[in-house]
Amino acid sequence: MHSTTNIVIAGLGGQGIITASDILAEAAFRAGFDVKKSELHGMSQRGGSVTSDVRFGERVLSPMVPAGQADVLLVLEPSQVEINRPLMRADGVLLTTDVIPPDALKNKKSLNVAMLGALSSVLEIAETHWLAAVHAHLAEKLHRLNDEAFALGRRASASMPG
Repeated sequence: MHSTTNIVIAGLGGQGIITASDILAEAAFRAGFDVKKSELHGMSQRGGSVTSDVRFGERVLSPMVPAGQADVLLVLEPSQVEINRPLMRADGVLLTTDVIPPDALKNKKSLNVAMLGALSSVLEIAETHWLAAVHAHLAEKLHRLNDEAFALGRRASASMPG
């Protein structure tokens, strides 16, 4: 990765894009990075496109990921891959829900956290920071379910070729 790590999370309204970016930003902050975050909601209440940029590093000046500079593009909705692909750098990592085995999640609403688990396998942020951030942003009654979803995504991504 570069001195500033650029992540774009994309999907549709209601998929937990903003929650996922909040968790990522907090995990990076807990790991000691300077963090900036921005989001674009569009028609998110009606299932419209939603993106959120998270940038972290030693010192970050702008919250927006410049076009063609995303180190990682994490996409929760397949229809959003091609729309957002121009945001990725040529050697960037594309993470899609294909990494999560079908019907592996106990609750489909935890897909965003499972995808953060997948993301965690390509970033240098300790798992303890990720889980602390998940717990800080979700109700206690959801911790175990989301811990399991995170672990599922982490295992699934680590076992992918490439």
